[in-house]
Amino acid sequence: MRFAFKTSPQDTVWADMLAVWQAADEIELFESGWTFDHFYPIFSDPTGPCLEGWVTLTALAQATKRLRVGTLVSGIHYRHPALLANMAATLDIVSGGRLEIGIGAGWNEEESGAYGMRLGPAKERSDRFEEACEVLVGLLTNETTTFQGEYYQLTDARCEPKAVQRPHPPLCIGGSGEKRTLRTTAKYAQHWNFVGGTAEEFTHKRDVLHRHCADLGRDPGEITLSAHVRLSPEADYAKLAADVEALGEAGLDLAIIYLPPPHTPAVLEPLVKALEPLR
Repeated sequence: MRFAFKTSPQDTVWADMLAVWQAADEIELFESGWTFDHFYPIFSDPTGPCLEGWVTLTALAQATKRLRVGTLVSGIHYRHPALLANMAATLDIVSGGRLEIGIGAGWNEEESGAYGMRLGPAKERSDRFEEACEVLVGLLTNETTTFQGEYYQLTDARCEPKAVQRPHPPLCIGGSGEKRTLRTTAKYAQHWNFVGGTAEEFTHKRDVLHRHCADLGRDPGEITLSAHVRLSPEADYAKLAADVEALGEAGLDLAIIYLPPPHTPAVLEPLVKALEPLR
């Protein structure tokens, strides 16, 4: 079992997030740190403060030396995939090859509607997402990319310089849709993130992913399996450890501990104490 943490840049201030990341960068147990990519707070007051995810992530990458970094996850309709590819390649360079590209089909209707970013019905989201994955991989790996899809069209498009990681930074796809999202994951991703839930739910979704891998001739061992595991606002470390242990027994590779605001590095020492026996 491997471990990471996540600090959503909502209902918080920059100094508090920075303190957590710099402290965690010194703790070997944590292999990576993650933010989210939303413009409004989620599951709380949507009128509250929310820092932009990729700018925040870039600053955190510069403030740390060791941690791998990523967003869980970027709704693909927030940015054209050509823009996202250039952002990702640049951040991988400035972080010294520590980026994971967290992406998903998108789901937040409130912020999408407020900003006039078309989300669309489920089929449109899935179709657009699969096109975007192909565009991202093409731009990050090929000298030029030409693509003619329904949602994206590229002609001899370049993305230079390339990222440090080759053939490209790992794609981490978040989502559990059994017909489309998990199949797209099997086709393109190096990392799948289960949004969170019971070990039984994780096992079912993992098995669906592995069936898609078999259909596509993909080795499922090439895909890291992660899940959000939430630390309660009451900081119940014993429950957290029990949840992680159950997921580990179900085959989870990486537990990403979702830290609630207000963010403070004081949670890290008891968290390490609770998780260390599960390694």
